[in-house]
Amino acid sequence: MIRFFPKDAEAQLVRKAKSGDTAAVKSIYDNNVRYLSAVCRRYVPDDDELKDVLQEAFIKIFSNLDKFEYKGSGSLRGWMSRIVVNEALMFLRRSSKHPLLSLDDPLPDIPETEDPDVDGIPPQVLQSMVEELPPGCRTVLNLFVFEQKSHKEIAEMLGIRENSSTSQFHRAKTLLAGMIKQYRNEQGLDR
Repeated sequence: MIRFFPKDAEAQLVRKAKSGDTAAVKSIYDNNVRYLSAVCRRYVPDDDELKDVLQEAFIKIFSNLDKFEYKGSGSLRGWMSRIVVNEALMFLRRSSKHPLLSLDDPLPDIPETEDPDVDGIPPQVLQSMVEELPPGCRTVLNLFVFEQKSHKEIAEMLGIRENSSTSQFHRAKTLLAGMIKQYRNEQGLDR
């Protein structure tokens, strides 16, 4: 049976959660945890670390819900996604296991690559390829592609030079293109 919600159901849910309704808080959590986990996984591929980052993000989300201003369908998810991304970036900055400081290391000149052909490659395979990228490349790629940040914005967010962001993005594309080519060959997709 298809269940229809009133147009402003999300707005009502937010109002209830702001007033302390635990069922509304649980509903917001249940409706968004999978999506926000996927957002977080783009930056933090390790399951245990992801759980820690996501927990911190949800603490921030629910302790700051009174500051959220509902602006229509999708605005809550967008607001929560920004919190998750910021928490992931803070985690990566603090982590010695995933040093983002190496973002400013000089990179060799990388030839410009075309966007690789991803037809026939399952999304989960692409996701695992992105997870295999070095932390700096993965972070810049995600910020540029998914968060639609400019290299100038990325540089400011990560405390690096703009050309370092650009270099990391091109390096990520090159590495990804190599992985995609190898996968396509192994799967016989180029025949």
